[in-house]
Amino acid sequence: MKKIILPVDFSDSSDKLVDYAVGFAKDINAEIALIHVAASDIGFVIGDMGFQYFPEVEENEIKYELRELNKLEQRVISQGVNCTHILKQGVAGDTILEFADEKNADYIIIGSHGRSGVYDVFIGSLTKEITRKSKIPVLVVPCHDEN
Repeated sequence: MKKIILPVDFSDSSDKLVDYAVGFAKDINAEIALIHVAASDIGFVIGDMGFQYFPEVEENEIKYELRELNKLEQRVISQGVNCTHILKQGVAGDTILEFADEKNADYIIIGSHGRSGVYDVFIGSLTKEITRKSKIPVLVVPCHDEN
């Protein structure tokens, strides 16, 4: 069975991205591995006293992100596609590519956000990095508003 890596960020475009990935997975008889890369510095805040770390902020954010991953996983499974998920902390591009390598993935599906004509903004710096560095095919799904 083929394997698709699907990075998600829980933005408004995640639904469109998941729908596309499910359809593609059905077409090629693949399973989906969702990945969300959380920032390494979630609980750090800068204020009058400099940097401060609030572990409860990080813990709450991680719990929220895991709940969202679970919801997306169940949504994919309910449509008849095998799915797993993982949450990792780190540098998004490197972490996604390492995960794809670990999973022996066949494809990465990632979204683009069309906000202007400038290439980095149109494609997105993460999407650009993934497409440039990936050793496997990367499918870029336009997720911007149609208006």
